[in-house]
Amino acid sequence: MSMAALLAVSLGDPSGIAPEVIAESWLRREEQALAPFFVVGGAQVLRAAAASRGIDLPVVSIASPGDAAQMFATALPVLGDEDCAPSFGAPTVEGAKLTLHSLTRATELALSGEVGAVVTGPIAKSKLAEVGFTQPGQTEFLADASGLSHDAAVMMLAGPSLRTVPLTVHEALAAVPGLVTRSLIESKARIVARALARDFGLPSPRIAITGLNPHAGEDGRMGTEDRDVIVPAIAALLAEGLAVTGPHPADALFAAHARSGYDVALCMYHDQALIPIKTLDFDQGVNVTLGLPIVRTSPDHGTAFAIAGKGVASAGAMIAAIRMAGECARRRAA
Repeated sequence: MSMAALLAVSLGDPSGIAPEVIAESWLRREEQALAPFFVVGGAQVLRAAAASRGIDLPVVSIASPGDAAQMFATALPVLGDEDCAPSFGAPTVEGAKLTLHSLTRATELALSGEVGAVVTGPIAKSKLAEVGFTQPGQTEFLADASGLSHDAAVMMLAGPSLRTVPLTVHEALAAVPGLVTRSLIESKARIVARALARDFGLPSPRIAITGLNPHAGEDGRMGTEDRDVIVPAIAALLAEGLAVTGPHPADALFAAHARSGYDVALCMYHDQALIPIKTLDFDQGVNVTLGLPIVRTSPDHGTAFAIAGKGVASAGAMIAAIRMAGECARRRAA
């Protein structure tokens, strides 16, 4: 098997729902036509998480990624002996150490070409900070590991109904107007266009760019950023040949009839991008990092400690993340 067809899954926080939805994903591997994958560490946690859902999960230890393909049909392959005691709903320092090891090793394998993509489980950043994790999130971690600036790694949320990209991510709303610049809009639009062509098979993706203010500012009556910053950025991108439109009033852009007119919406701030995707595709939303030298996806939900180990968490987003990682890896390899 080509390594492009093999996926590495990082465990995420072992006290959250990631281990159980990974186990559920393996159980439904044939039904969902998932590419072969293995998990880095956490065999004991995965067994306990599977048991909480009534799954008798066969787990097999592997010494190298190449061993995973032949094992995948009959057992969930787990790379390495790193593990911790199950502690569902109550994150621990030991669990954070396992999380960081799993993320680091999975990323290394993708960067070295030993796997075609990495799928990351949700993490608890506060606990990770106690064991040396210094980045705001996994997207920035992957950018650092790839030798890129944080701005070069672009978060896209993708579901069956919609794709969105937040221009600014974890920023206070009061700071957003000062961060919305022509250069940032133009650079992120270029990254999005290249990634959708390379990894999603869209040679000329249609990018709808939202306004910042209500009604996209109404020509300066409700704020000048749309007129003075976003409109010139769109003009520059059009001059480069990109299929961009806008600025669109965000209150109407995500209606069903509007979504057919674009392939991705480039939004000005976090909630402008995440509210519509989580409303429309909460159980199938995938976080994709664009602009990296590797393929990385993740379910678009958090650790969900409150329901961990109770057998009620939906595996839909994890299944979607694994499926999308496999599809993108195949396109990139081709």
